[in-house]
Amino acid sequence: MAILPTLLSSSNPQIFCSKKTLINPKSCNPNTHHNTNFTRKIPIGSKFHNKKAIAALMGAGFALTLSTPLFVGVSSAAAATELPLLVEPSNALSLPTWAIHVSSVVEWVTAMILVWQYGEASGYESWKGLSWGMVPLLGGAFCACTWHFFYNAESLEVLVALQGALTVIGNVTMCIAAYRIYKSSQESSTDI
Repeated sequence: MAILPTLLSSSNPQIFCSKKTLINPKSCNPNTHHNTNFTRKIPIGSKFHNKKAIAALMGAGFALTLSTPLFVGVSSAAAATELPLLVEPSNALSLPTWAIHVSSVVEWVTAMILVWQYGEASGYESWKGLSWGMVPLLGGAFCACTWHFFYNAESLEVLVALQGALTVIGNVTMCIAAYRIYKSSQESSTDI
């Protein structure tokens, strides 16, 4: 894990040996070590350029989920008191299912960040719109995870409807963002 911050903060390409250790490119020459496999890793960007925008994207997704009980008059405390905490009910998700849910959300957030960075690095601002178009779908994922966290409580069934609505909205916003990317690529190709 110590390699990841180096990759994110360094603008110099790093060489990694098959031993999975970070080596200074000046002291490790791939041409002199014939029995060692080398690969050159080049980071996409020097670091996450706009941390405020990334925080705003994440905050928007969380806000969509956390504000739902305020709109419908349901508190998460009410959902928590419906079920005893000592014994899991039969509809509890298994650990592998939770791993899939959480990893899917992490992958989606990673994709949002990478799309945003691509928009910044390439200069095509329309790609940033795709990141914003992905926010409603992230909110829907948070709705699903919240509902499952409270063992699919009946008092939180509104989250299922909200997830469906956010999925439809997210599909529309991503379609609009894709159209904007298409139009900007057409404009840039006619300018050449």
